[in-house]
Order: sequence, then structure tokens, then C-alpha cells
Amino acid sequence: MTQSTAIELPGPGKLEFTFEELMASHTYEEPLVAGDVLCHGGFIGGQYVSPRTLVRVPAIRNWQQRLRDEKQPLLDLPRAYVPPQYPSYEQAKLLIQEGVKDPITRALTIISIVEGFGARIRDFPRPDFHKEIKEDIGGTAIAHLATGLYEAHARDEAGHRTEGGHKQMWEAARDLGLNKPEIPGDVLMQMMSGGGRRRGSGKRLYPALTERMEAILTIMANVMIVEIFAEDVFEWGKRLLGDPEISANPAAASGMVANIQSDEKPHVEYLRTALSEIRARTLLGADGRELPGHEVIDRIFETQLRGIASARPEEQREQLRRDIHEGLKDEARATELRRKFESLDSGWVFPRGENEKLDLLLVPA
Repeated sequence: MTQSTAIELPGPGKLEFTFEELMASHTYEEPLVAGDVLCHGGFIGGQYVSPRTLVRVPAIRNWQQRLRDEKQPLLDLPRAYVPPQYPSYEQAKLLIQEGVKDPITRALTIISIVEGFGARIRDFPRPDFHKEIKEDIGGTAIAHLATGLYEAHARDEAGHRTEGGHKQMWEAARDLGLNKPEIPGDVLMQMMSGGGRRRGSGKRLYPALTERMEAILTIMANVMIVEIFAEDVFEWGKRLLGDPEISANPAAASGMVANIQSDEKPHVEYLRTALSEIRARTLLGADGRELPGHEVIDRIFETQLRGIASARPEEQREQLRRDIHEGLKDEARATELRRKFESLDSGWVFPRGENEKLDLLLVPA
């Protein structure tokens, strides 16, 4: 398959881009097919190349270079705040080898469904950044959020038109590795009943800002954190589905997860860039009040980070414990498997108490 494009690679220093440029893909020699679904991206010289990265990736590099030139740092988070994937590779492998495959099938299926939900980022109400940021935002990632970056992100996650995206790719990885397992019927019910506790009270941190501005900053921080956490999910998925002792097709299953991992990198980078640009500027409240961007971004980011990193492991542990007992009719065997399973638990807890300030990692752009 060949995908033709007349769009040229941007040179260093180019900061303004059209929607068409940010949507442009490379010319592929071979398509990516996940299961029976034609997906985005493709292969050049045998190597997978992510979709919509011909201009998008160089554009992000250029915006980051601008931050570097302005002596502004990039927002990141310390590794110590990232919870390990649960269940771990060792725990997941134990369950599969013991014939308790449903929890892992369920986990992989939920990942695929959540990926599809990622397309919602294009639909969230947006503030008028030009009016609600004091300084000029020309030539920034901020100015391109609604003119390509959100849309590219959405298409990566859920696919576009006849092309599948990460939802279909995760499903294919699951089916390749676990040999098309039967999907538990309670997947959607578990998704609906879990995860609510981590959202907090919904109380606004900055009522001086317009509601749309605070909402989109919170969403962007949330998505960036989740995408960074996902690095552990990718490494877990590649190792587990690539294990020849338990995987039906280790090379293909692991390779599919690696393709998704490649696609996700621009998501982290554009969100990191835009939030860092906002952090370096002054936000204007509805009444004209000025709020330092670094104070707003840091507090929102810390609040989202603490909530996600603290609640998620606890919720996952509770569910997995129930799954083990439901997956085995023999109560004694279930108890023993649970003992072995929990002996492999890392015991990770969020390293800072409720009243302790979090140290965000601000790295040179």
C-alpha cells in the first residue's frame, strides 16, 4: 500500500502549520493489518512508522526548541510517582499458567475500550486561548491544539473512517497472544463500576479562570499523566504477550503492542509542550485577574497525579482478588493461588502523604 502526500518535511524554526500538515503521514510500502482490520500507520523498510507523524513530530520538536531558546523547562513527572503495572508480568503469567485467563483477557479488553474513548479529546469544550492567555501564543503548540493536534490524537486512538486505531490494535494483540480468548461478559459492567473514586469531588481549584479553561487544563494534565503511566503498560504487554511460554504468537502480539507504543509518544510530547508553554505564560481570569501559569499548571498537575496514582493501584488490587476467586471453583486452590499471587506484589504505594508537596520534574526543553 502506498500513501502519497505532497507535503514536505518542515525545517528547523518553522512554527506555524496547517491542519493538513499535522495530519500528513509518510508514504508506506506496506500497510498495518490487525486481525482482519486495516489499521493506520504502516511499514517502511520493514519498520513500523506511526500515522500522522510526517510533520507532527518535527513540529513538536520545533516548539520544544522554542521553549529551549526561551530558557523554559518542560513539564514531566518523577519516575517515583509512576505506579508499576498491576498485575505485574510475573503475576499475570502466574494466572495464565494456572488456567485463570479471564482477569488478563478482561484487562486487555478494557485497555482496548479505553483507547477508543481517547477520541473524546476532540470534543471537549475549549477556551479561547488567545483571549485567556495574556502573552502571544503564535507559533506554539497551544495555537495548534484545535487545528490538528487534538484531532491527530483522536484518530490515533479510535481510528478514522476505514482505518482502525489503537482499540483494534490492542484487540489484535490480545487475540494473537491469548489465542482469541473468550471475552468475559462483565467487562463493560466493571468499567462502569470502577474508577469513579479517583475523580475526586470535582471542586474547582481556580474559580477565577473560566470554567472551560480550567476544565481543558485538567483534562490535558490528566491525559498526559495517563499516557506517561501507559509506558509501563506497553512494556508489560510486550513482555507478557511476547513470552513464548504463554503466548500463542509472541512475535506478532508483542510487535503489535510496540506499534501502539510508538504511536503514543507524540501524544505525551505535544501535551507536555503545550502545558509547558502555558506554564510559562500568564492566564487571564474571567474578571481580568492575572494568574501565573506555573502556579496553575503545577497545582492542577499535582492534583491529577496524586489522584490517579493513589487510587488506581488500590482499585486494581480489589478487582483482581475478586477475579481469582471467581475464576476457581476450588476455594482451597483459590486461596493458595491468591497467596502466590500476592507474594509477587511489589507493595508499591504513592511515596508522598496527602499534605506533602509533590516535586514535579522540570527538565530542560
